Amino acid sequence: MLVDSHCHIDFNDFEEDIEEIIQRMKESGVTAALNAGNGLEDFKNQLNLSEKYPFIYTAVGVHPHNADEYPDITAADLIAETHHKKVVGIGECGLDYYYDYSAKDNQIRLFKEHVKAAQETGLPLIIHTRSADEDTITILDEMYKQKPFSGEIHCFSSSKELADFALSIGFYISASGIITFNKSGDLRDIFATIPNERLLVETDSPFLAPIPLRGHRNEPANVKYVAEKLAQIKDMSFEDIAELTSHNFYKLFRKASDKGRYNY
Repeated sequence: MLVDSHCHIDFNDFEEDIEEIIQRMKESGVTAALNAGNGLEDFKNQLNLSEKYPFIYTAVGVHPHNADEYPDITAADLIAETHHKKVVGIGECGLDYYYDYSAKDNQIRLFKEHVKAAQETGLPLIIHTRSADEDTITILDEMYKQKPFSGEIHCFSSSKELADFALSIGFYISASGIITFNKSGDLRDIFATIPNERLLVETDSPFLAPIPLRGHRNEPANVKYVAEKLAQIKDMSFEDIAELTSHNFYKLFRKASDKGRYNY
């Protein structure tokens, strides 16, 4: 059993062969996936996928790259979309200062609205952060002290300082195909220190295909390669890391916990 805790299979990269994607998931033992939010205009497509496939969950959110497109969105707008039973999280959201596709002020404002939505609903926050560790820590620290919330740092590739802070407030840390890359030794060292009970695995499909598929379109079936590398890092068997990270997924995303319930 494996869970891809973060992917984007509503993207048009998959529209021509979604049934083949699903079949390869099954053949690889991937029993569930979370299709994360990118922008509200895509949310209907996300729900359509989740309604068609019982094992695909979804989250509502706006990627920081798209913050300039949503100058007026509020926590209430996000909360309004969380009542569907397949919406299990808030995000992805956060800060990305590496590309600066959106103004920092807009990213920060929008990030805080996502945190408020997580605080209000109790749904876990799915955080994207790149080249923004200091502001990410500051915002999470300030808002967590106001009202605690749960969440994860998805596709973690940041500093040990951020990892340690996230763990200190009960967050989970998700490994992606980046941990398989040749130049990711420092990142693998960080993952070696993360408690087993806080680990997740993901693909971030269609991005970040792991070795041996780097350079190709990524897909949920490939989460097995991430799990294999994480098992090596943690000196565990593949079967144990698969069971562990799947258990952790359902522990964090509690709305998805009774897996057989969603029959359409």
